[in-house]
Amino acid sequence: MIKYLELTPLEYNSFISSPYSDEYLAGDDRRAAIVVSGPPHRIAPPGSLPVVVVVVCAPDDPGPPEADLVVTKEQVPLVLQRIEAAPLASATLAVLLRGVEEMSVDSGLAAESAAYSVLQSGPEFAAWRSSTPLTVEPDAGEVVTTERVDDRLVVTLNRPHRHNAINAQLRDELSAALAMAWLDDSIRHVTLRGNGESFCSGGDLGEFGQRPDPTTAHITRLARSPARSIHRLKDRITVEVHGATMGGGIEMAAFAGRVVAAPDTRFALPEIGLGLIPGAGGTVSVTARIGRRRTADLALSGREIDAETALSWGLVDEIAES
Repeated sequence: MIKYLELTPLEYNSFISSPYSDEYLAGDDRRAAIVVSGPPHRIAPPGSLPVVVVVVCAPDDPGPPEADLVVTKEQVPLVLQRIEAAPLASATLAVLLRGVEEMSVDSGLAAESAAYSVLQSGPEFAAWRSSTPLTVEPDAGEVVTTERVDDRLVVTLNRPHRHNAINAQLRDELSAALAMAWLDDSIRHVTLRGNGESFCSGGDLGEFGQRPDPTTAHITRLARSPARSIHRLKDRITVEVHGATMGGGIEMAAFAGRVVAAPDTRFALPEIGLGLIPGAGGTVSVTARIGRRRTADLALSGREIDAETALSWGLVDEIAES
């Protein structure tokens, strides 16, 4: 049974202003979402209350800026189903996105990583992990290759058998390659691409949860962050995406100054389905490109979008044949 509050804007504003709203939302009978429908549209900001505020509007109505998510009446059941399946991750994402637009990139990455690490030790991720076997398979040889021609460096993700899914080895090798470009001023342009059918399908699910503890994972994620390196190289880097570009794949790519997509590219943020939030910088990078509500839409709906939609939203800058 989906647990949520359905309120009019006036009822919602009264609820949010109540001194008991936080206690109600933290109780044993807590609701995962508040669905607000009906005029007027203006609503009070939810602040840090751990609930997803979903406002129902007509198509093409942007709704109030305070909403976490704006949907049509027809979209409500699917969104509520996703939120109820992972209420802790959903609420964590909503609260994080409310503030990330006001943060610096470094502060946003730190906040995202901390929230991600907490969720990795939570019950929703544990339930997903228990149903999905660990399949850690060491790669033979390098999984990130580099080629330099004059002042140009091409960095290629090279785990095609896993759709270039991000494991610890790929993360570390990519961080090293990008650091080389950052330190060498004679490299004027960097191109990041992926070998095989996909640019990057996100984190390697077979390796998720392989960490000594959440705190160590948080520190490691901050110290070895390809996302931060791409941001530093923003004015010098182009990312060429194709095929499955999901989770960490688009989260890293969105930091680049230019993202070029092949017509077959598919984008998604699937982490809520694992009891997590985007953890490779997506709450910062994707939000900077398309805004927090579209970021929440991708994450909470679980849907894929194509290259044309991504271009119209500003998630990519160009569609070109590979």
